[in-house]
Amino acid sequence: MTAPAPAPAHPHPHPHPHPHATAAAAGVRGGGGALRLFSAERIDAGDAAAHPEAAHVLDWARRFLTTAHPDLGRSGPVCPYTQPSLRRGLFHLAVAEDDGTGAGGGGGEGSDLPALVAELRARYDGLLAELTEESDRELLTVLLVLPGVDRADSTALDEAQRKAKDEFVEQGLMIGQFHPVCEEPGLWNRSFRPLRAPVPLLAVRKLLVFDLPFLTGDETHLNHYLARFAPEVPARIRDQLVTSVRAHQRAAA
Repeated sequence: MTAPAPAPAHPHPHPHPHPHATAAAAGVRGGGGALRLFSAERIDAGDAAAHPEAAHVLDWARRFLTTAHPDLGRSGPVCPYTQPSLRRGLFHLAVAEDDGTGAGGGGGEGSDLPALVAELRARYDGLLAELTEESDRELLTVLLVLPGVDRADSTALDEAQRKAKDEFVEQGLMIGQFHPVCEEPGLWNRSFRPLRAPVPLLAVRKLLVFDLPFLTGDETHLNHYLARFAPEVPARIRDQLVTSVRAHQRAAA
């Protein structure tokens, strides 16, 4: 779920982590769930030492998502939102724990991926509720790291993301999947694979006006987008626009 265009500028005089710290963000498991949630700062401090995959993913995010890539097909970093999110202390990683019962299972066999997605959403909503500035709400990002998911087959993760995306987009959120063998092509270079990560994961952030290119392949998603960002356009005209965009895509395919 990389961004389709450079992020809007969110100038802020404070380059330090966001002051709103919660128990979950500090790495404390709460609510009896199967996830442990860490801020990037707590991972750097060693609080996630029992979950080395969290530090692995954070390192990948810093090395890959925040930098340019020669195969990306446009200028700028792979994801223009990651560095601002990190800078503001709004970048978090949740790790699915294996509690020995198969309920969490690191997202692997025996795990309930939909239940993990639901808890991910709940954790995201809890963090979002503490933010008052819209610029901070736009930068809040939570990655659900799933070390138990098969790294040679992304089918289960792709399906979980596909099923969750309808509800997430309708409610103003984006959810994207990253996987070592993810075949989702880039927007500007169809041979580039921007959603490949060393560990399977799901990423959640706010739906932004710049996300339109991610949504044109599905009429329902496109309708939700237009209803949110172009509410003054009559529903009949929105429907005509959706039909036109989809027809153009089919003709270009």
